[in-house]
Amino acid sequence: MTSAGRTSTGVALLAGLGLLAGCGSSAADDSGASSSGTTAPTVTVQAGGDEIPVDPTQYCLDGDGQRYASTPPIVEVTPDTTISLTVSDAVAEAGWSVQVFDQDLQELIGEVDVPAGEAEFREISTSDVAPPTFYLVVVEDSDPEACSGLSGAWPVGFIRTEAGSLPTASPSGSPAG
Repeated sequence: MTSAGRTSTGVALLAGLGLLAGCGSSAADDSGASSSGTTAPTVTVQAGGDEIPVDPTQYCLDGDGQRYASTPPIVEVTPDTTISLTVSDAVAEAGWSVQVFDQDLQELIGEVDVPAGEAEFREISTSDVAPPTFYLVVVEDSDPEACSGLSGAWPVGFIRTEAGSLPTASPSGSPAG
C-alpha cells in the first residue's frame, strides 16, 4: 500500500467512525485516563510484537461527546498471528465489542462481542479476516442516557504480509520500514 493509499484509508476511517452506533460510558480509569477524568482511556493492541497504544477517535467524556483528530496505528502482521486487544477497566465494565472493517472502513465485515467484564480479548487471528488489509475497531457498549448516541471507538489498521516476514508497527499511522 502506498503512503497515499494509507492516507486515504485513514481519512476514510475517520469519516466512517462517525457512523458507528452507540454511546459510550464516560467513566475514567487507571489506564490512559487522568485521575480527573479529563481524557479518554487508551486501548492497547499487540500482534506478535510490542504493545501499541491506540487513541480513540471518539469518546463520551463526562457526558459530553468528544471527537479526536487521532491517527490510527497501522500494524504489519504475518498470517496466523494472534491479535491481543486490551481495554481499560472502565471500558471493560461498560462492555465492548470488536468491529471488523475492510481497508477503506466502508464495509462492516463482522463483529465480535467480548464477554462481559473482560479487559483483554485474544480470540482474533490475523488470518481470520479475508482481506489482507483491514481495520479492527474497539467499540464501547452504548449508554442510551449519554452523549446523544456517541460511543467510544478505537481503530487500528492491519496489513497482512507474506509468511516469514517480520511484523513491524508504527503508532504514527504508517508502517515502519
